[in-house]
Amino acid sequence: MIPVCALQDLPAGEAVRIAGDVPIAVFNVDGTLYAIDDTCTHQDASLADGWLEGCFVECPLHASCFDLRTGAPSGLPAKNPVRTHHVVVVDGHIYVDAAVERVGV
Repeated sequence: MIPVCALQDLPAGEAVRIAGDVPIAVFNVDGTLYAIDDTCTHQDASLADGWLEGCFVECPLHASCFDLRTGAPSGLPAKNPVRTHHVVVVDGHIYVDAAVERVGV
């Protein structure tokens, strides 16, 4: 389990980037937490720096959008999905289990 931050430190509509061999971005969408690989599959850009709209994040470089629930891109220029990860909250702290990939919703 990778510690992220206290739940109160990630307000709704915000994201945080976790550095690592494969960086991960954690998003708070109206109280629901999602984690995806942080790097856009089209070009190296941090998705945590993108724009969040509902359950989609838009890459800050070329406007590819990714569904936070599935990792699937919604259109070009990205063609490949990003991996999604399981998120848990324990005693008010957010953790990502990067060893377990989420499948679908």
